[in-house]
Amino acid sequence: MGPAGSSEGRQILASLDSRTHERPECALTAERVLELLAALASLGVRATVDGGWGVDALLGRQTRHHEDLDLVVALGDVERICAALEQSGFAVSENYLPVRFVLRNAAGEQLDFHTVRFDEQGGGVQPQPGGGSFRYPPEGFVRGVIGGNAVSCISAQVQILCHLGYEPTPKDAQDVLELCRAFRLPTPVAYEPFTPAIPKQRR
Repeated sequence: MGPAGSSEGRQILASLDSRTHERPECALTAERVLELLAALASLGVRATVDGGWGVDALLGRQTRHHEDLDLVVALGDVERICAALEQSGFAVSENYLPVRFVLRNAAGEQLDFHTVRFDEQGGGVQPQPGGGSFRYPPEGFVRGVIGGNAVSCISAQVQILCHLGYEPTPKDAQDVLELCRAFRLPTPVAYEPFTPAIPKQRR
């Protein structure tokens, strides 16, 4: 019997469903993120935290409000992820497979799944909408902390790389600058306008 059919797996998914409706606000707390990760783990799904919560996992603290949870998962796990989480009130709201898909529930919680095919080296290859692909390198899968618990997340270097090539939002800028400061990485040119000006010293 697989993880999804085990008594432990059923209990976790049932708990996930019962707690969903206790949060009318559209926010994903650290506690909720850990519940969702536990539910996916009970299915045998390898889920790596990306996006805003991935940044906070790297920093080991929550820096801002989060309306969604970005996760990198294997393309081959999509069917069982959807089947299990639909039983917990989630439904597919956006389908851009094999690139990504989004699940939402009535409480407004959003799960944004980035789908990859893992290669022999441990990298994750994600097709891109315009053709080609993006590869999460093996060293890009690291460990972070959410709510005092260790989680799998995307590295600072790869996070910053994924924030390039488009017009950044204030949230993007906050995430990138936090990572640059914490990991002593150079600020990308596109994010320099968001860097606080350093007052000139008086002579």
